[in-house]
Amino acid sequence: MKLLHALTIPRRQLALYVMLIAPVAVLFVYAYLPMFGVVMSFQRFEPSLGFFRSDWVGFANFRRLAYIPDVKQVVLNTLFIASMKIVVETLAAIVVAVLLNEIVSKLFRRVVQTIIYFPYFLSWVILGGILRDLLSREGLINMLLGKLGFEPVVFLSKASLFPYVLVGTETWQVTGFGTIVFLAAITTIDPTLYEAAVMDGASRFKQILHITIPGIKSTIILMMTLSMGYILNAGFEQVLMLYSPLVYSTGDVIDTWVYRMGLQQSQYSLASAIGLFRSVVSLALISVSYYVARKVSDHRIF
Repeated sequence: MKLLHALTIPRRQLALYVMLIAPVAVLFVYAYLPMFGVVMSFQRFEPSLGFFRSDWVGFANFRRLAYIPDVKQVVLNTLFIASMKIVVETLAAIVVAVLLNEIVSKLFRRVVQTIIYFPYFLSWVILGGILRDLLSREGLINMLLGKLGFEPVVFLSKASLFPYVLVGTETWQVTGFGTIVFLAAITTIDPTLYEAAVMDGASRFKQILHITIPGIKSTIILMMTLSMGYILNAGFEQVLMLYSPLVYSTGDVIDTWVYRMGLQQSQYSLASAIGLFRSVVSLALISVSYYVARKVSDHRIF
């Protein structure tokens, strides 16, 4: 009886639980149900035979990955690009949040926030087309460089530049949205600290350095900790929209490699194996980073 009583939903909360049905259903269908496909990692999967009749090969697919030359380079590319994105995007969000907080005019602040938030709500299908036009050899960027006396730069076809193009364009897209958390954290800082600093003659820069940044330190650690789970996720949609065979050596990441192997070349088991490997490594990294965050700043998510 006590269990039944505990499971009884209060009438005033019933509408909230009903609202949860749709997102929980979407999460189950698109996040949990596909996990059954992990079994392909341990099979020689044949679509005509299905999951239950395909040959079981154990860890053979994982051993096979070690002998594919492309895999090592793909993993290194993913780590390099994802690490740069985490660092640069976090720093950019912190800097922009601090600068927005320093704007006195509320109207001007709202206009600036709207402008920098806007790219976040555009898909990479749209952004990819815009960026291809801007960064092409005859695009606006190269036209401006030509006016300044520089030679045209093939941003999307030069392997050495492509990873930095990925980092720069995604930073432009997500920085505005990323500032929301840090702006919220800044509002929790005690205003009397700034008043005391002004009385002591501290400049605005020193107030930022000694009050604002330390005041949001725990939020920075939390966001960096959560980002560690995406260390092997360099942005599938973005890379797919911008890359070409000319930049595979530096721009091909795990997700795009899985896409080509699994869907274009029909090597389903191999693609599933490296996808599972990525997920396990990501889980381990975020678990370790969360443990470190608890020890260093005593900050808990749950």
